Amino acid sequence: AILGPPEVNITSCPNCINVTIKLPTSHFRHEGKLQSLIDIYEELDYVITLKSQDGEHKSSRQRTTEEMFSTVIGELYPSRNYCVSVAITASLNKHSMPSPWKCVTADSEAQRQDYREVAVAGAVCVALVIAAVLKCLHAAGFIFQKISLPQTLV
Repeated sequence: AILGPPEVNITSCPNCINVTIKLPTSHFRHEGKLQSLIDIYEELDYVITLKSQDGEHKSSRQRTTEEMFSTVIGELYPSRNYCVSVAITASLNKHSMPSPWKCVTADSEAQRQDYREVAVAGAVCVALVIAAVLKCLHAAGFIFQKISLPQTLV
């Protein structure tokens, strides 16, 4: 039987990418219940291949006992495109089908900082506009109108 392909999702983080891996489903049943690959093999090995403009790099073989797990690939160049593929093997089964390539651009710390500053500046501008509109409405007498009493009650 061929293992794979696993389901892979990647998201960017500052100078790194976060790789979430979900093991493929098996077609084996035990007493009518579909078995997971962990049920069958207890532990599996996985290798992550990282592709960038510098070429392809394979990670060392890692071990998992979970159906779904995440790992972070760090020390990457910011603002550079990276693609990831994951292959799963077991001690008794070395036949694997790697996942399709998934690509993302690694964030830079500077970009994250810029986004934060823009968000704060935007919030301040919105607050100033709202304050100006309320001031105009108040000056025009739409808000907090002085109640004028009929002449007979004065």
